[in-house]
Amino acid sequence: MKNLAKFTLSVLFILSFVLVSCQEDSVTSPKKEFKTTPYNLVIPTNMPPPILPQDNPLTYEGIALGKALFFEKMLSKDGTVSCGSCHNQSNAFTDTDKQFSEGIEGKIGDRNSMPIFNMFYHTKGFFWDGRAKLLRDQSLGPIENPLEMGETLENVVNKLQSEANYRAMFFNAFGDSTVSSLNISLAMEQFMLTFVSGNSKFDKVERGEAVFNESELRGKILFNTEFENGNSIKGADCFHCHGTADFSNHEFMNNGLDSESEFKDLGRAKFTERPTDNAKFKTPSLRNVAVSGPYMHDGRFKTLEEVIEHYNSGIKESPTLDVNIHGIKDGMNLTEQDKQDLIAFLKTLTDEVFLNNQEYKESK
Repeated sequence: MKNLAKFTLSVLFILSFVLVSCQEDSVTSPKKEFKTTPYNLVIPTNMPPPILPQDNPLTYEGIALGKALFFEKMLSKDGTVSCGSCHNQSNAFTDTDKQFSEGIEGKIGDRNSMPIFNMFYHTKGFFWDGRAKLLRDQSLGPIENPLEMGETLENVVNKLQSEANYRAMFFNAFGDSTVSSLNISLAMEQFMLTFVSGNSKFDKVERGEAVFNESELRGKILFNTEFENGNSIKGADCFHCHGTADFSNHEFMNNGLDSESEFKDLGRAKFTERPTDNAKFKTPSLRNVAVSGPYMHDGRFKTLEEVIEHYNSGIKESPTLDVNIHGIKDGMNLTEQDKQDLIAFLKTLTDEVFLNNQEYKESK
């Protein structure tokens, strides 16, 4: 009888081990075919084709995972901050009227939150100083920034790995339920690449679907006219830096905010360590600019009126001042009507379709 009892216990132990192993395996390695669904990114006809990463094709599964991660507060050390906390859709995915965003434990950042849209045109680096080469690199930066999420990638991976729903989502997106920082970054890159802004009034005029009013049209002409053009009517010279379909050349430039003695943030030079990059910051897109203030890398200007007045009369010289900005350093003498018309034109760049697209909103 003792031998029978021992045999029975051994069998029960083996069966229990097999059952637990199967349960664990069903979670960590789902026994189903791995197959993703390609996502077709639709770009408005008046805009150039997107430049998408060949090694990270967009899929519905990858985008769904990226969206979940974008709004996931577990990515922060104390579970209070997500990417979406500082990038609000109604403000073109910038922070809500804040000069600097608030991270964990009430810590305040040191640069203004940048908008997120049309990221497929950004081929020269991300962040204000361009220190992240790819969008996937940028997506991980805030996680380890002590002023933002204050976490480690190792801890984030472990937290996500402990959640069955995330293990399943990683398998659905990448065929592997093992969470990795690389796949976290690839998924968030996919989600952010779907943020398309190209349905503003300006775009509709470009496509023949709408017309500018008189003030908007005059503002467009000012925007696209050289200041020093040899004519009696001088422009506002905006197009040199903002003349592309995305209203940014995506270069790193010194736009005359401070003289050399006033430099508090060295901008791109902080990353490259080249004095020739002192006070150079990435040129932001002017799309949705009416809803994405405050403005500049340090959020010093609260209104578009202040921004225009800076270029009209506030340029400060320094060794790295951009040559195009240097051409207007002595002032453009814009009239009040000129300024109003420029702002009227800039407001036509607001894309309500993008700002209210349900596909970008957090899933409840």
